[in-house]
Order: sequence, then structure tokens, then C-alpha cells
Amino acid sequence: MEKKRSKPSWALLKYFGASSATGQDEPTTSTATQAFSGMVSTLHDEPTTSPATHMSPQISDIEDEDLFTTGQLQFNVILIFLIIYDYFGVLQKLYTLFSASTQRWAILKNHVSITLKMWAETRWESKVKSVEPMRYQGAAVRDALIEVRDHTKDPAIKAEAQSLSEEVGSYRFSICTVVWYDMLSAIQHASKLMQSPNMHVDLAVSLLKKTERDLQSYRATGFVTAQMAAKEICEDMNVEAVLKQKRLRSTKRHFSYESHDEPFSDALRKLGVEFFNVVVDAATSAIKERFSTLENVGKKFGVLTNFPSLADVELTDQCEALATTLHFKGHSDLDSKELVQEIKNFPDLPSKTMSLLELITFMDDKDLSEIYPNFWTALRIALTLPVTVAQAERSFSKLKLIKSYLRSTMSQDRLTGLAVISINHLIGEQIAYDDIIDDFASRKARKVRF
Repeated sequence: MEKKRSKPSWALLKYFGASSATGQDEPTTSTATQAFSGMVSTLHDEPTTSPATHMSPQISDIEDEDLFTTGQLQFNVILIFLIIYDYFGVLQKLYTLFSASTQRWAILKNHVSITLKMWAETRWESKVKSVEPMRYQGAAVRDALIEVRDHTKDPAIKAEAQSLSEEVGSYRFSICTVVWYDMLSAIQHASKLMQSPNMHVDLAVSLLKKTERDLQSYRATGFVTAQMAAKEICEDMNVEAVLKQKRLRSTKRHFSYESHDEPFSDALRKLGVEFFNVVVDAATSAIKERFSTLENVGKKFGVLTNFPSLADVELTDQCEALATTLHFKGHSDLDSKELVQEIKNFPDLPSKTMSLLELITFMDDKDLSEIYPNFWTALRIALTLPVTVAQAERSFSKLKLIKSYLRSTMSQDRLTGLAVISINHLIGEQIAYDDIIDDFASRKARKVRF
């Protein structure tokens, strides 16, 4: 008989995208660990022939190796899953309660100006939008829940509204709201900038470093500021800003040498350790791990921007390293010796600190591409390296959006056709579909006219 799999672990692994690494529908703990370790070793053993970048500016893509070690996987996976489900499960219940009835939705609209949003997996921005109403209009949402409770005649809806109003009005929920909104807002801004058409490697590296520093700074002071903001939210709700201490559950010891875990005597300290530190550390680790390759690529192409401050020996070494990086099967896109001479003889720049895009624009304006061919080629390669992918924001992939909608009843030809129409929507708006539909109906009609 097949061993029953851990549902919380599987749900989190699916949410974090680890199912694609296992090749199974519901990975177990051991298979996820083996697959992750094998993938890491394979990537390290594979010889690098080109500067490949691993990009996906999402906090949800947490692939920290510490989280996937054999001894800590089960605990960390379940802990983070419970943290995420505990908060966003409440947000989903709020949206479901109000959106299931036009009357309840009208009550919500009378109280709030920012409506509740559903957390869609295909849209990164929805993560922030789902938290925003609770961050700035939590008191209004709670008033709407109380009005629904007082006016509904359905006992189930009345009990659900009462339960949600108590949860939304708690000090703990307010702290979680502030923390999640601050975290997701910081990541969202970096995500949008990473998807900009003008984004390139050197700017992406500096942006990610700044995001990492911001997260580290937020870990030091964010929990205190979150408490202050949560107290203001509680004052608007006219509720007491106090964390309730839960009763400690006694656990059975299987061996005499086992000792009881030291419990947290302070509920606020427990929330900081088990919620705030875990979430911030996971986000910081995700950024470090996911963009380490991008930073290494940025260092290899760094000679193209910092050459004015390099000594001759260091300039030669970095040019040779760049030429080796772009070497494949005995052929290199650059000649390191000529690149060194071109950089040394390059005319004075209007500014000592210029980005890759500014450099190539300067060369294009001065018609220097034929005079410095290796430098020109290196700049073009650096600027055409992708810093993000369409999978980072699934809404940018029309094909994936269509795949997510009634895929089981859709043929491949229809799927491809809808994708083409969606991409070329400007042309599609000019097509007269009435004649096409009439022609299709006449050919496919099952009734025969006598």
C-alpha cells in the first residue's frame, strides 16, 4: 500500500513551485529533498558555456537549501505553510463571504473604497492587493462584517461573519497584516522594475542588493514598527491591542532523556520568533539564492562599466575572464587582447559612472561600433541578457493564462488560436466576427433543411 503523503507539506511545495523539480503529482518529503539536492549538484557539475541567469522576482519561489535539508525540511515546510495559510486563508474567507452574495457585496461597498481582492496565483500583484484593504481599511471591513452578522438570517453566514469579525479585530491579525503588506510591497516594487523593458544586468544587480539590504534592515526594526501600526489599526476598530496567551499543550515523551521545549512566556515574543523572523528570513534567503547567478554574471560583465578605475593588470585579467565566459567549442565572441586595447584607447566619457545602456548609446551616437567592435559586441551581449522571465508574472504569458482556463475541454488548435488572437488583440478588434460565425454555423449545423 502506498504511504500516505503529508498534505501540508505537499500543499506548500506546490505553492512554492517545488513540484516541477520532482516530476510527481504529490511529492513526499524524501523525494523533494532528493530532487532538490540532485538538481543543485547537476547545475554545479554542468560546465558553463554561456552566462546563464536564473531569474524570477517572486518571494514565493523560496528555494533556500537550508529549508530543504533532510533534518529540517518537514518542520520548516509545515511551519511556513501554517503561517501563510493562517493569514491568507482568512483573506480568502473574507472575499468568499462577501462575493458570494450581491447584498453582502453591496454592504461591503458602502463601508470601504478599496474592495477586497482575490489572491490569484497567476498574478503577482494580487498578493499585495489582497492585503491592501486590510492594511488601510481594516476597521471598515470589520464594520461590514458586523452589519452582515446583524442583518443576515442564515445561521451559517451569521456564525462565519462573527468569527471573521473577531479574527480581523485581533491584535495578532493586525500585526500580521502590517508585516505582510510591508514585505510584499517591497518585493512588488522590485518585481515591477525587474520586468521593465529597459532593465539590464548591472541595474538588476544593484536593485536586488538594495532589496536585500531593505529586508535585512526591516528584520531589525520592522517588528517594532509593525506593532505601532497595528495599535493604530486597533484604535480605529476600538478594540484592545493585546495578544492572547494560548494554553501550552502537553506532549508525551517517548524516552526518558527527552526534555520539554522551553515555552515562550511572552506571546508577543513568540509571534516575533515564529512568524516575523521566519517570514523575513525566508524572503531574504530567497533573494540571495535565486539571484546569486545573476550577481555572478554581473561581476563578469563589470569590466564594461568600471574600466576607467581599473589598473592595467586587473583590466587584462577581467577581459580574459569575460572572453572565457563567452567561449564555446573553440570559438569566442570576443578577442581578449583586442578588447583590452580597445578599452585602453576608448575616448573620454562624459561621466565617470555610466550604465551599460548609456555606454552603448554613447557609442551609437558617435558611430564608434566599427572602431571598437569587441567592446560593442560585449555591450550588446550584456544588454540582451534577460534579467527576468515571463513565468515570473504569469499574466505576461497569454498562453499560460489560457491554459489555466478550461484546459480540459480545449484542443491544442483552439488553444493556439486563442493565444494568437489575444497577442494580436489590436488586429482582432478590427475583424468582423459575425460573418465568420455565420459561416462556421452553416458548416457545423447538425440540422438538415428540407
